[in-house]
Amino acid sequence: MRQATLPWEGVAKLNPILQKASWMESGDIRPYVFVRPENSIANPGARHQLDWFIHEPIYKNPLSLDELPFAEHIYDIEGKAFGPSNMAMPRWVFYDCSVVPGFVAGFACRTSKLPAAFRAILPERPGCEWTPLSLFIIIPSMHKGEWVAHNLCTINSLVKDKSDQLYGLGFLSKAFGLWYANVEQCTGFTQWGSPALKLHSHFGYLEVVGAYAPVHSHAETITYRANISTACWEKFFTREEDMAFLENYEPTEIMIDPREQKSMIDLQRKIERHEGPFYLNASEIAGKDLSEKLTIYRPKKIF
Repeated sequence: MRQATLPWEGVAKLNPILQKASWMESGDIRPYVFVRPENSIANPGARHQLDWFIHEPIYKNPLSLDELPFAEHIYDIEGKAFGPSNMAMPRWVFYDCSVVPGFVAGFACRTSKLPAAFRAILPERPGCEWTPLSLFIIIPSMHKGEWVAHNLCTINSLVKDKSDQLYGLGFLSKAFGLWYANVEQCTGFTQWGSPALKLHSHFGYLEVVGAYAPVHSHAETITYRANISTACWEKFFTREEDMAFLENYEPTEIMIDPREQKSMIDLQRKIERHEGPFYLNASEIAGKDLSEKLTIYRPKKIF
């Protein structure tokens, strides 16, 4: 699966924005790609110009029996992260709907270098040289150029002491997957009022394609779509106002209240009547508490 010329070869140093994520530098924590050979990405990292990922990924084949311990660690993290909300992924869903048709990526730590806080969470599996610390699953869609983000979680959510967490692990896991797979457009889901919305809104301008989803097991779910733009990514770390967004999008009188289902249904009806497109402002989301109302934006009219 190794390409003749890889985009991370010859990179001298980490992007200054990622100095906060110094854990990426040593090589004891590296990105991984968990995908069957037939689904391997041609020319990884070619679409988005980025110098953040300085180490070659670890390649794993999910159809290999030898990689079962690696997969079991993924199940451990995902199950503990989503189990309390009754959204843990059944094994057959991971196999049938994720790892066989799609692409799984994240970061893994050399098992011999695992911090004590992580060892306390994950069961020991002898012979496993690398232990995954995060997972991001994307699945190609029938809509050309679009991928669906199915799952994102990290060991950070399981660590009690914040000082033991790896700074930016969740954001960087998704960023690596989108970058490596040359994703043009990403559609995904999360719940209104979820802290995940602060993360997902920084990969490209977030269009609300669904404001209420009774077909989902959690009806108060936002379905979003973003055209991937690395120009937005640094702002997740710097918290700078995105002036380009404000130049091209304007606030409406519509507000979403994460505590009020009616506001979600009202916006959903507007979407169904083709009154949009409607967008969220990542800077506003970053600066507000999870329970606060969010302004809905639309593209400015060009006269």
